[in-house]
Amino acid sequence: MIARNENALECDFAETYRIYDYRELPVKRAALFAAGLSEDSRIKRLISGQKHTMETLLLSNIADSLQWLVWSKTKGAKNGTGKPKSILQTIMADNERQYMEFDSPEAYEAARKKLIKG
Repeated sequence: MIARNENALECDFAETYRIYDYRELPVKRAALFAAGLSEDSRIKRLISGQKHTMETLLLSNIADSLQWLVWSKTKGAKNGTGKPKSILQTIMADNERQYMEFDSPEAYEAARKKLIKG
């Protein structure tokens, strides 16, 4: 965890345990505290690749549901217009990684040139 992002680990120790200098702890105790950090801690989210906390995802889902319920009672819903944009989908789109696959080196070079040109 220290090698991955020492600052995030220090912030998590300070927030969770009120430990402002983990270097003063015995190594085993620091490791124990690091293992005990919640899944929503900065360092564990960084390691797992999650940008947002579970709380943020749940709250955005609740907000989306409420927006949809309110919208469903409008004239726009009857016409199929003005549907609210999903906050959760916007957040999750930030987390998605895009990958490209190529069948040959030539296909890779063609795609690379296309990306470079814009």
